[in-house]
Amino acid sequence: MTADLPARLAPLDPGHPDAQALMARSEALMSALYPSESNHFEPADGLRPPNGAFWGLWLGETLVGCGGVKHHAPEGEPAYGEIKRVFVLDSARGRGAAKQLMNQLEAELMARGVNLARLETGIHQPEALGLYKHLGYVERGPFGGYALDPLSVFFEKAL
Repeated sequence: MTADLPARLAPLDPGHPDAQALMARSEALMSALYPSESNHFEPADGLRPPNGAFWGLWLGETLVGCGGVKHHAPEGEPAYGEIKRVFVLDSARGRGAAKQLMNQLEAELMARGVNLARLETGIHQPEALGLYKHLGYVERGPFGGYALDPLSVFFEKAL
């Protein structure tokens, strides 16, 4: 982020009106890019403690980005955190906001003793795909309740 606009990263209730406004913008974008069966919008309750966490990124007094993680502990498999709802306003893109959010979400997982992050994103989001690859995420098949979808890309990263 730029020196003249210091960023502030802090926990945020996903039900907060500012968070809901960002998520609504994200949903509008995803709905324009993909059919409804390819969108997997996590409800706010799924990103609240104790099984989730949600963070916001502010520039000054404006919430410009958000992201969450949902904790999973499937029987007979390693625990993992699913990165959900990462979104940054156009005005803050290309300035490291999404990277800051991702680093915080990974730190949140490691603090809970979870050493694996997974996520699903779409093929029509080249910036997101590039960010995840740059951060060390590798492609994998569907996980959890996801089905194979030609419009989805699934990633994971050992933390």
